[in-house]
Amino acid sequence: MVLQAQEGQLITSAVRILVATAVPAERDAVAPALHLPGAEVIASGVGPALAAASTATALTTAALSGRPFGLVVSAGIAGGFAPHAPVGSLVVADEITAADLGAETPDGFLPVTELGFGTVTHRPPEALVREVASATGARPGAVLTVSTVTGTAARAAHLRERHPTALAEAMEGFGVAEAAAAHGTPVLELRAVSNPVGPRDRAAWRIGDALAALAEGFGKITPVLSSWNPHDR
Repeated sequence: MVLQAQEGQLITSAVRILVATAVPAERDAVAPALHLPGAEVIASGVGPALAAASTATALTTAALSGRPFGLVVSAGIAGGFAPHAPVGSLVVADEITAADLGAETPDGFLPVTELGFGTVTHRPPEALVREVASATGARPGAVLTVSTVTGTAARAAHLRERHPTALAEAMEGFGVAEAAAAHGTPVLELRAVSNPVGPRDRAAWRIGDALAALAEGFGKITPVLSSWNPHDR
């Protein structure tokens, strides 16, 4: 049963939701806004490897307890590719791509898939992406996972050239998605933009505004998550 949303009221959900953020500040922004019984919000750590390990541990623990999660959400702040994803805006991933998993060659970068193994992209459920975008105003597009944050205009341009639909970059989404895939669990990624991708100008970052936007976004998607059917792909 799904209850009508009221301010501060818990809403029942058909599936248990695991939200993986990188750091406690993101976790603390999301948790109070997500009014779903059984939902769990963790700070999984920075970077794809630690995010994957922490998410896999949480998924395994839940499965062994007989209360598995039915959806994993990677969430937090991110750099946005200007002008497509301005500071303060929300981005929902229609693909979660590891942008630097592969090999450098004299002819340019080759993703690991072109080397004959692995995967570089996970795709969240299309229907869920559409509903989240509609509920929050988030723009759907690719969210890139990087192990080294972009710090130059040249690299930002290069990433957009290789990934024309990219709207944001962060450091955990692909790791979270890999763990979810290993458990056969759907994944979603929602990011609030705190800074432009490119030259690092800490004075231009708006982390507080991004965290507030993230919290507001999760408040708006609570009814979406509560009624989502994992068979709606």
